[in-house]
Amino acid sequence: MNRPPNIVFIICDDLGINDLGCYGRAEHHTPHLDALARQGTRFTSAYASQAICSASRAGLLTGLNPARLHLTTYLPGRPDAPSQRVLHPEIMMHVPLSIKTWPRYFQDAGYVTGLIGKWHIGSSPGPAEHGFDYVYHPAEGKETTPSDTEGGKAEYELTRETIRFIEENRDKPFVAYLGHYTPHIPYTARQRLIDKNQDAFEPVYAALMETLDDTVGMLLAKLDELDMTDNTIVVFTSDNGGLHVPELQHKRVTHNTPYRAGKGYVYEGGQRVPLIVRWPGQVPAGRTTDAPVNNIDWIPTLLELAGTRVPTGLDGVSFAQGLRGGDFPNRPLYWHFPHYTNQGGRPSGAMRDGDWLLVELYDEERIELYNLAEDTGEAHDLAADHPKQVSAMQADLDAWRRATGVQYNSTNPNCDENLFHALYVDFDPSTFDPVTADGDEWARVQEWRKGMDDVCYKGRRW
Repeated sequence: MNRPPNIVFIICDDLGINDLGCYGRAEHHTPHLDALARQGTRFTSAYASQAICSASRAGLLTGLNPARLHLTTYLPGRPDAPSQRVLHPEIMMHVPLSIKTWPRYFQDAGYVTGLIGKWHIGSSPGPAEHGFDYVYHPAEGKETTPSDTEGGKAEYELTRETIRFIEENRDKPFVAYLGHYTPHIPYTARQRLIDKNQDAFEPVYAALMETLDDTVGMLLAKLDELDMTDNTIVVFTSDNGGLHVPELQHKRVTHNTPYRAGKGYVYEGGQRVPLIVRWPGQVPAGRTTDAPVNNIDWIPTLLELAGTRVPTGLDGVSFAQGLRGGDFPNRPLYWHFPHYTNQGGRPSGAMRDGDWLLVELYDEERIELYNLAEDTGEAHDLAADHPKQVSAMQADLDAWRRATGVQYNSTNPNCDENLFHALYVDFDPSTFDPVTADGDEWARVQEWRKGMDDVCYKGRRW
């Protein structure tokens, strides 16, 4: 019997769809990731199950939609604020052991499992209790002092630990889940790389991309050295879109061009993520696909690729046949995000069906409809022009919410309408374009940032 493939799964923290050279970001130097894309398949319509970290990771690690888990935002969650028209639902603070997660599925298939880096779906039970055989789990969001041997987010430390796990388990099938903290704010990087990238949109961020890319190169080189490349599936992705507006001490971060908004929004900039998959001889090389997939699909997909039984009862579906060159599953995608976010996102639901994206705001009676094939940046709301399409999709989304048992918002009796209008109506941060903004627009977004911080930013990591 042939040995099943090893799996190296690399997930970054807030890495946007537009942050890598192979996705068109000309001023970011990512040669190793660009080469990985040439050696495998690159996705342009890969989605997070939620546009924020804990919820997205919970979806990935369970194969269930975060709305079903009632874990729909970051942990521990953002407090309610007077600027909100509606209140956040009370979320689950962990994934309970009664729900089977990633490592136990792969242990059942004969794999040794390792988690290195970010977990962020609850500290009790943690990754060891959920079944990871090996856990290297520093403090969430770990920051390090850049040096000749380290970056600003422990990139080299985590990579060395991943390599050690691979070397120690090279004689058996393994799953190495590497959760980078890069490029979550706050961040820094080696001064030499910052200087090298002075002409980038954000030099420190560009330097961070080089550091991340270098560590991915180290990991791929080790697979080559151990003669494991041909029998190892490598996945590189992110938990959600990149930041869209300034936050903390960062006056600018990145941009998700050509998509609207970013992390914390149900618009495409918040939910589309980079995704590269390489498995020589099995996954076509040099291919780019716009087939929509979701990160809740990974458990059934990887188990099918490993030649083992695909579990039932999951929200995710396998796209293994698509990865091998066949057809990808054709189904609508749904999101339920009943939360305000520090980046300006509002409680919303969304549904993608073919080229259509419907967005429903929960704190006012508003439905938006976009044709993604014709309007990638979601600039033209077509809801008034296509009432039948809106009615059908809204009914479908609502039926999905009921079947999934989602949590709903309740009215905030202490809402200050002046604050609500100042933060979400008078200035709509989702429409801010960091690339084309002039000095006045940047000053306006900084003013908005201060207002948001004054009413609700509590300094919590998410």
